[in-house]
Amino acid sequence: MNKNDILEREVLEVIREQYDHIFSAEKKVANFVLQNPQKTVECNVSELAKNSKVSDATVVRMCHHIGYTGYYQFRISLARDLGKQQYNSVNLIDSKDMVEAMFGEFAKAMLAIGRRLDLEVMRGCVELLKGCKQAHIMAVGNTSPLAQYMGFRLGRLGIKSTYNVAPEYFLNHVNLADEGDILIAISQSGTSKQVVQGMELGKTKGLKMIAITAFAQSPVSDLADYVLLSAGKEEPFSYYKDYAHLNETAVIDALLNFVTNEELIKTTQADKLEIILSDNKM
Repeated sequence: MNKNDILEREVLEVIREQYDHIFSAEKKVANFVLQNPQKTVECNVSELAKNSKVSDATVVRMCHHIGYTGYYQFRISLARDLGKQQYNSVNLIDSKDMVEAMFGEFAKAMLAIGRRLDLEVMRGCVELLKGCKQAHIMAVGNTSPLAQYMGFRLGRLGIKSTYNVAPEYFLNHVNLADEGDILIAISQSGTSKQVVQGMELGKTKGLKMIAITAFAQSPVSDLADYVLLSAGKEEPFSYYKDYAHLNETAVIDALLNFVTNEELIKTTQADKLEIILSDNKM
């Protein structure tokens, strides 16, 4: 089936058409989707696997076998079919109250995340960062800027790190990691394949790992020693809102705030760069 053709068709129709051609384990996934299309949209790959009583790999194989490039494409196509309002609603700014209300929603989300974050997990992450030789930060796609942001901020705090938008580069850093180094994986979905590969590589090297993700049940969370959840509650899947990373940024900033050590900054002369760059500011 042509890729463009399948994207024009309804997902449930495609599943029914291909049902007899997929394996028995994959039919468990198909059955769950057919019976629970709305709930499926709310699931990441690990959650759908659990609900279908199969492995994550089986979910992905089912998507491949019926013609999709992967679960993400399958999921957003299904969300489109269900006619979710997120695809056709436009927020018009009618008054200043609407702007204030928007920021109020942001504030509520931050407070919810703060309530959900585990104290001992945060403490463990802080200690890892304070005691590590070097932190290797991994993120892909539209989350990549967060790795750059966090790496730059760590440098200003006197903590060495590696980060890059290209997976080939950050995987190379992980491969060359030394004892005493740590990994930081940033993945909102918790299913970013190259981040998972980096964590699997890090595990073989015995590195401690921190995950920043919205999903407690995900491959990234399963591999991590510490999970900092970037969602205060489970929310409906939104194709457009998933491009926003305010929550992940807030978690990073909270962690770095607890990591800040004036003595370390002075010892490593981490603040020297600001003096150098001051010539470029008015």
